[in-house]
Amino acid sequence: MAASIDQRSFKYKQVIAVRTDLDMSRGKIAVQVAHGAVSAAERARMIRHEIWKAWMDEGQKKVAVKVGSESELLELRRVAVANRLPNALIRDAGMTELPPGTITVLGIGPGPAVEVDKVTGSLKLL
Repeated sequence: MAASIDQRSFKYKQVIAVRTDLDMSRGKIAVQVAHGAVSAAERARMIRHEIWKAWMDEGQKKVAVKVGSESELLELRRVAVANRLPNALIRDAGMTELPPGTITVLGIGPGPAVEVDKVTGSLKLL
């Protein structure tokens, strides 16, 4: 039996916001979330290495949340930038389900959980 981890013990987290208005398949969502998580983490590694390292050492907490439109995702990015959080906006290549350039997800963080929650705390889990 795996030990339970108290989620409140995490000081750092990453949130990936997913557009639900695109009706992506589960597999497509999984791939887009992966792109957002890796791209935002790489950005954090380059610009906020000490936070990235602490997040890595802590177990890399990630949370996926829903947004209902491209405009909502872009507003979320604006707020993330204003709060100086590393982020990555993902545009699909258009090889499967979506037209090329479709904005699908936004990865935010990793960053201090309290700071990330200021931006994403009101969003519902995916």
